[in-house]
Amino acid sequence: MIPHINERTHTPHDPLSEALGRPVSPDDGLTEYTVVAHWPGLDSYTLDDEQKIWTSAQWAEHLEDPLLEHPFAASPNDDRRAIFHLDIRLHPDDRVLTGPEWAEAAHRLARAAGIEVPGDENGCRWIAAQAQPGRLDLIANLIRLDGEWHAPPADAHRQLAEESRRIEQDLRLIPAPTARRLPAVPTASTQLGALLAQLADEQSGPLATVRGLVEHTAHRIARQPGTAGAGTAHRLELIAGRLHAIQHDLDGAAAHLSDLSRPRVAAAPPAAHRAAHRSP
Repeated sequence: MIPHINERTHTPHDPLSEALGRPVSPDDGLTEYTVVAHWPGLDSYTLDDEQKIWTSAQWAEHLEDPLLEHPFAASPNDDRRAIFHLDIRLHPDDRVLTGPEWAEAAHRLARAAGIEVPGDENGCRWIAAQAQPGRLDLIANLIRLDGEWHAPPADAHRQLAEESRRIEQDLRLIPAPTARRLPAVPTASTQLGALLAQLADEQSGPLATVRGLVEHTAHRIARQPGTAGAGTAHRLELIAGRLHAIQHDLDGAAAHLSDLSRPRVAAAPPAAHRAAHRSP
């Protein structure tokens, strides 16, 4: 079960058309098998002798009414896009849910999204449509009956995901695939440490290559006849020694940077020493 919050719209016609898989029409009739759940106040809002089956156009008008009744209601950012649309997809191999199961899932997700607040008589109008296999669409108007703007919780995505996991367990559905864990991004300390380790590497590092060339040159000059070459060879040997010392220092710095990049584990508090009990 994967919930997805769509971008808000000005009217409910497009979200409802997407939910039904066809355009909104004044000639159809959506029964309780399609509109599987709705806001609790609808039962007291309609008259007893009013027709029970509404067309999709009538449902769209019902959801749009708060926008017309409260023309100045808007979000804190002065946004009039009040139509909230949440679609939920089941796993392709999930079983077919019954009407009551779809209704239960709709009410639970509406509460998780903050659209339905138990005990709030002036809440938002919303309906849940189940018109396509393995799919549920929850459409709501964020303008409450009292004209106030309802802002969904900032962590609505997290709450919907957690509630979806609970619904999967309760209804024995196939769990949604978990997000693939991405490899950890190396820290700057790790990257710099690796660079220093490459420079100091005795087998393939550039300093080892330079030191080897200097040592080889020193040995060849030392074999030349005369005393002038001996001084030059000695100086080259000193240079090779300094290069070796630099390699050693770089290797130590690389090890230090590697230690800094490792997560620190808090030391366990020392265990309290129990006083030895001596029998009299």
